[in-house]
Amino acid sequence: IGPVDILARDANGTTVAVEIKRRGEIDGVEQLTRYLELLNRDPLLTGRGEVRGIFAAQEIKPQARVLATDRGIACAVVDYDALRGMDDSEHRLF
Repeated sequence: IGPVDILARDANGTTVAVEIKRRGEIDGVEQLTRYLELLNRDPLLTGRGEVRGIFAAQEIKPQARVLATDRGIACAVVDYDALRGMDDSEHRLF
């Protein structure tokens, strides 16, 4: 299996694969789709249903969002600076 950025379980015990990109484009959705196909062949991962996918990026192109949605993959826009603590509202003017 290729490198899925995060492989976790949700609150219901369902396996979730998260692919993280700086810019979310169609090729990233295609990559996650291939990973999900492989992961869903593993009975240890699919015991509580199919492996779900989340496509996370700082920016997701509209075409990539449409493709992901059509394939049942959730999308999440992530602010990397905020995650690293660089976007501190205490030290900005607006």
